[in-house]
Amino acid sequence: MAVTDQMTPAGNSPQAGTKKKDKTHWLYIMVIAAVVLGAAVGLMAPDLGKALKPLGTGFVALIKMLIAPVIFCTIVLGVGSIAKAATVGKVGGLALLYFITMSTFALAIGLVVGNIIHPGSGLQLEPYESGAKGGENSTVAFLLDMIPGDIPVLPTLVLALLVGFALQSMGKSGEPVLNGIKHIQAVVFRLMMMIMWAAPIGAFGAIAAVVGATGWAAIGSMAILMGAFYVTCALFIVVVLGSLLRLVTGLNIFLLLKYLAREYLLIFSTSSSESALPRLIAKMEHAGVSKPVVGITVPTGYSFNLDGTAIYLTMAALFVSTAMGMPMSLGEQIGLLLFMIIASKGAAGVTGAGLATLAAGLQSHRPELLDGMGVIVGIDKFMSEARALTNFTGNAVATLLIGKWTKEIDMDQAQAVLAGNRPFDENSVEGH
Repeated sequence: MAVTDQMTPAGNSPQAGTKKKDKTHWLYIMVIAAVVLGAAVGLMAPDLGKALKPLGTGFVALIKMLIAPVIFCTIVLGVGSIAKAATVGKVGGLALLYFITMSTFALAIGLVVGNIIHPGSGLQLEPYESGAKGGENSTVAFLLDMIPGDIPVLPTLVLALLVGFALQSMGKSGEPVLNGIKHIQAVVFRLMMMIMWAAPIGAFGAIAAVVGATGWAAIGSMAILMGAFYVTCALFIVVVLGSLLRLVTGLNIFLLLKYLAREYLLIFSTSSSESALPRLIAKMEHAGVSKPVVGITVPTGYSFNLDGTAIYLTMAALFVSTAMGMPMSLGEQIGLLLFMIIASKGAAGVTGAGLATLAAGLQSHRPELLDGMGVIVGIDKFMSEARALTNFTGNAVATLLIGKWTKEIDMDQAQAVLAGNRPFDENSVEGH
């Protein structure tokens, strides 16, 4: 549908599509500026920085407010999507099995890397309430109490699964309810976007507070997390996805990356892999994969094959727990992994949904860790490009693999295209 809007001729071109891109770009710039300013305030005026902590606390509370609606809508619709994709036959079933396996593997990699580097160690962040002193905080508490409370996540998850399976069993008679939930989800995601415009304020307060309390240690810990995440994503693409691609198809991952270079530039400029969806469909078809395989694998992968997001969720969760001085036990990490396998399926395509999913995972296992999420808000945007690029590459590789497994790929065409002997026709994007 987004493609149709972009293809609309002159009359509708100045509308939402262009404006949304511009707005998202400004939000990205404002968050970066807020992080830099917050770090400067924390370093130069530590007491003032610590006093700004309620700004970050309030923003996290706004995200908590939407956790249950986001989880409910995405899980109910996700269960329906799995049923529809599986009914397509061998391609859909194979794609879903591959997506679930790779997402689980990526989540596990995030946990392993997080346990090796221990991001956030030494910060010893404290919940806002523990530092509450003086008369002024009664006003702050009053303002924070205006934000609606959160709803327990695990009961919401169970209810969503039951509703999803019930609607599945109803067949066509359940479709009106599913359509209604889609409309509710659109409202919830619109609210999420509205809340994300407060991210610069929340990031400013959270970063100022943590830098004011710990100084350069906070900046170093955040830099370690971001660096480790980028390195992990790069190794996942080159080693894991590259090895799979070579073993199954004999194709070279670096040639594939070169073939998709223009899409990577588009993703990097928008921090979202959604913007390159029609181009990926067109390019995979040009690379020799049959239309049915591309038509099933790519759109389904955009919801269920989120390797970069999976790595981010578990690494960020460990960062928060370590920074709060409350590391997770092995059992809690395994429980978090199982929860994220399901919940991460709703973290695609919408700004802020990844943060909501991360908050849901923390709330379901260690609610006391939610107060440390303000720091993640500040650096989340810096990691969004790596998430989007990894998600996109994972879906491109998945399409080639499933094409090979189902014998629905012209390998001669694929090798010639990746070698640069048969250039891609930009006009072929139209119609996708």
